Amino acid sequence: MTVRVLIADDHLATREDLRDLLGADERFEVVVEAADASGAVSGALAERPDLAILDVRMPGSGIAAAWEISSRLPETKVVMLTISDDDADLFPALRAGAAGYLLKDTDRTRLPDALIDVMAGRAAMPRELMARVLDDYRDRGPRRRTVFLDKHGAELTTREWQVLDLMRRGQNTAQIARALDLSRVTVRSHVSSLVRKLGVEDREAAVRLFASDD
Repeated sequence: MTVRVLIADDHLATREDLRDLLGADERFEVVVEAADASGAVSGALAERPDLAILDVRMPGSGIAAAWEISSRLPETKVVMLTISDDDADLFPALRAGAAGYLLKDTDRTRLPDALIDVMAGRAAMPRELMARVLDDYRDRGPRRRTVFLDKHGAELTTREWQVLDLMRRGQNTAQIARALDLSRVTVRSHVSSLVRKLGVEDREAAVRLFASDD
C-alpha cells in the first residue's frame, strides 16, 4: 500500500528535497505540501494523508499543527523533521502526538525506511534523543508520582505535572509557555492551581517539595 504523505516546511528547498526523495520511492506518494502550520492543518483535513512530516519551527508552530492534526485525524501519523534537538521542542512534539522526531541531518538514504517504521507502529528517533526520553520517563514515572501523591495528598492534572516538571528543571514562565505551547497567563494559572493543591506558599516551595521526594 502506498503511503500518502503531507510535507510542511517553510523552506522550499527542504520541501523539494523531500518530495524528490519520497517521489523516487514507490512506497510513498506526496499528496500535499504546505509552508506553515495553517496550511499543514488545512491540507491534512482536505487530503487525510497517512503521514504528515512537519517542521517544528515553521510559521504558526509545527507543534501546534501536530496537536491539531493528531486530534482531528488520529489515523494520520505525525513525524517532526527539524534541525532542533532541544528538549523544549522534543518533549512538546511528543506530547502533541508525534510518532517520530527526526533531525534534518539524518542520512537521507535512511529516511524512507524510518518513515515506514513509523507507519508500522515503531518509533523513529535518533538514539541520543531516545536516551533522553527514557531518562525523562524514569525521572517522572508513575511510581514516583504515586509516592508523591500518597505523601502529600495532592491530585494534580497532567498539565500541572508537566508545568511542575519544567519548573523543577529551572524553566521560567516564558520558557514553560513555549515548551507546552501555552500562553503565559495559562501557565501562571496552572502554577497557582498546583501551589494551592500542594498547600505551599509559592512556586519555589512547590519545587522544593517535589525535590524532597527524589
